[in-house]
Amino acid sequence: MTDKIIALVDGSVYSESVCRHAAWISQRTQSPVELIHVLGRRDGTGNRDLSGAIRLGARTRLMEELAELDAQRAKLVSHRGRAILEDARAIVDQDGVTEITTRLRHGDIVEAIGEIEGDARVIVIGKRGEAADFAKGHLGSNLERIVRAAHRPVFVAARAFKPIESVLVAYDGGVSAMKAVDHISRSALFAQLAITIVTVGNETSEAQKGLADAKALLKAAGIDAETRIVSGQPEAGLGKMVEEEGFGMVVMGAYGHSRIRSLVIGSTTTEMVRTCKVPVVLMR
Repeated sequence: MTDKIIALVDGSVYSESVCRHAAWISQRTQSPVELIHVLGRRDGTGNRDLSGAIRLGARTRLMEELAELDAQRAKLVSHRGRAILEDARAIVDQDGVTEITTRLRHGDIVEAIGEIEGDARVIVIGKRGEAADFAKGHLGSNLERIVRAAHRPVFVAARAFKPIESVLVAYDGGVSAMKAVDHISRSALFAQLAITIVTVGNETSEAQKGLADAKALLKAAGIDAETRIVSGQPEAGLGKMVEEEGFGMVVMGAYGHSRIRSLVIGSTTTEMVRTCKVPVVLMR
C-alpha cells in the first residue's frame, strides 16, 4: 500500500519545515510519517592514510590513534543522527500525527530512497541542505539527484511552513504535467484546496484544449479548477503569479515538454524550485 510519507531530515534550517509539511500532508491524507536521516559515506569512518612515511613503532601508534579517532567520530555522527530524528519526531508529534516511525540509514541518499520509496505516497525534502545559509542561490546538492531518481512525487519544502489553501498547477501538456493533474484528481491532499491550472505561452487552440482536458479530469473527481493562459516566459510568469496572488503551493512536472529528460530536470522546474518561497511538488 503506497501511503507512507517519507520525510528526509538532515538537521538543517529546513528540517523543521520538512517536518511541519509532512505532518500537514499526513493530517489531510491520514497517512503515517516515516522520518529518515541518512548518514552519507563521508560521515562515517575515513579511509585516508594519514600516517605518511612514518616507520616502526611510531607509525603503529599513530595508526592505532587514528583508528580510535575514526571510531569516535563515527559514533558521534550516529548519535547526532539519532538526535536529529528525535527532534523531528517531536515536531511531527506536536502537530498531531500519531503514526510516526524513524529510521537512521547509512550510505548514499539516492540509493536509500530507491530502497524505501516503494510503499511511499510522497517524499518530502528541504529545498537546501545544511549549507543553506551559505548557498541561498543554489539548490541542495541532493535535491536534483533525488528528483531524477525518485518514482514518487517529491514535495520540496520551503524554508518556513505556512498553511496551504491554494495551488498553482503549471501545465505544459507534457507527460509529467498530465501525470501531475491525474495525481491531483486522485489524492486527498488536494481536496478542498483552490486549484488553478496555468499554461504559459501563446493562446493557441492546442493550449486551450490541453487546459480543457485537465479541467475536465479534475471536474470528474469533484474538483472545480480554474484555468488560465498567461503570456511570457514560464519562469517569470509563474513566479510572478505565485508572488502576486499568494498561491500556497506549486505543482509541476519535473521535466518540461521538450526537455532532454535523461540529463537534467527542466530549466523552468529548476528555476521555480530555486526562486519560489512556497513548496513545489514535482512529478516525474
